[in-house]
Amino acid sequence: MTTQTVHTHALSYTDDGSSLTFTLGNQGIATYTYQPTDEQYESPRPFFHPLTTLEGDEVTISKPWDHVWHKGLSWALPNVGEHNFWGGATYTRQTGYSNLNNNGAMNHRAFTSIEDSGAGITVAETLLWTAQPAGPGQDGAPLINEQRRFSLQLLPAGNAYAILFETTMDNVSGNQIDIGSPTTEGRDNAGYGGLFWRGPRSFTGGEFRSENGTGADEFMGTRSPWIAFTGQHDVTCRKSSILFVEDQANPGASNQWFARSSMFACLGSAPFFSEVVPLKEGAPLTYRYAVVISDGALDEENSAELAAAARAALDSWA
Repeated sequence: MTTQTVHTHALSYTDDGSSLTFTLGNQGIATYTYQPTDEQYESPRPFFHPLTTLEGDEVTISKPWDHVWHKGLSWALPNVGEHNFWGGATYTRQTGYSNLNNNGAMNHRAFTSIEDSGAGITVAETLLWTAQPAGPGQDGAPLINEQRRFSLQLLPAGNAYAILFETTMDNVSGNQIDIGSPTTEGRDNAGYGGLFWRGPRSFTGGEFRSENGTGADEFMGTRSPWIAFTGQHDVTCRKSSILFVEDQANPGASNQWFARSSMFACLGSAPFFSEVVPLKEGAPLTYRYAVVISDGALDEENSAELAAAARAALDSWA
């Protein structure tokens, strides 16, 4: 495929046929892979990686040896009825963690638009979620049609930009799909599933911050409209921060957060953390978030300022 570059004010993007790469000036800041080549066991799906700050520090890791199905920043759900769209083994009450040959895929179908909204670049995408194929050369059964949008926008506060993310999931399986997590299956405090970020190894031991204060692993499962994480890089020794803001119109908002500092740094929205949410035919579910990538550490003042700027961007994003 011929590579196409489109410019929009300070931001531009390049499409190479499998990924979109977004640049600011001559510096790449985000790559969105929409045609992954991952194994079925990793639940193939689109993902953002690498993501870098405006100063050029990388804030994601993809396919780490400990959890090869972790992919930078991605929408990933482990317990979707009997299916797994997270990757790896599935946790159920009956089996614990087991390889159940149920790893589905979120298949890119088309970009319906890629537009300059004036504030940044907005991408609209359609996807079809399919079950793991029964055998080689077979197609997986269709389960969910997804309408996805995301937008990259520079923020007026701090040295930062935001990825605005919206997903609408529409059940086409013929049966109700109950979306949960390992916690809804009985594993305590393991309610992962949603928009999930995995940070660099050097971020291990970093600090969370929300309206509830600061801390580390005690932020697991907490609720707040926004939450941030600050880590430190090797080589440059600089600090960078990731901040998630939830649209308070989301079902069940404010959702719980999957937040881990020890073992490795990760953070994710977890709207199915401790309660199963039914996805019924004819009743799509929509979730919206802003993810801020910022240079430097965050304190009480600038974290609140960034959260407000991201919330305003999300509110005005039509």
